[in-house]
Amino acid sequence: MIDVWSDRAEAYRESEAHREGADLDLLVAWAEGKTALDVATGGGHVARRLREAGYDVVTSDPAPGMKPDVICGAEDLPFADESFDVVVSRIAAHHFPDTAAALAEMARVSRHVVLIEDTLFDSERVEEAQQIRDPSHVRMYTEEGWLHLVAQAGLHVEAAEVLETRQPLEDWIARTGCTGEEAQRVRELISERVEGGVLHGTRIVVKARKQAV
Repeated sequence: MIDVWSDRAEAYRESEAHREGADLDLLVAWAEGKTALDVATGGGHVARRLREAGYDVVTSDPAPGMKPDVICGAEDLPFADESFDVVVSRIAAHHFPDTAAALAEMARVSRHVVLIEDTLFDSERVEEAQQIRDPSHVRMYTEEGWLHLVAQAGLHVEAAEVLETRQPLEDWIARTGCTGEEAQRVRELISERVEGGVLHGTRIVVKARKQAV
């Protein structure tokens, strides 16, 4: 899957749905301190915004084509305990092979705050559509599921917001190279979430604090 993501790198760097958004504003507003780790940086949009806000940012990603500072998976971050004031991951966790392990690692290397954002679970039909569109998709979680996972990682949930999302359906399908019969099946499965060619969804953004030992 790493080579697939390297091939997609430019599409995610240029994607308007990833480059901008109220969620990015919220992540920057909730960040604290001076140093940050952007886990599964993808197109690097969180890192860009945090750097503009004055943070010293290190990026990580398993795909070399994403041009991260450090090539690694979220489940095995090669940093010492409490290396960063804030650790962030945006719209990537549904690709993590082991989300609980990734959150535990993010908590370990954070000194103060972990910020996690991901698309929320909608239905099994949408899950099937996601997996056809992008075989690297693993699983999305409900709001309750996310709050449970964050607490399991030893973090205290300080704030959580659910945001509505809108993006052109065909752009969303094309971004992963999904075409032909597979693309048509995705359209059928996801049809209840589409209006006027626009795909509607929801994401959760969680601010969690490292609990004092």
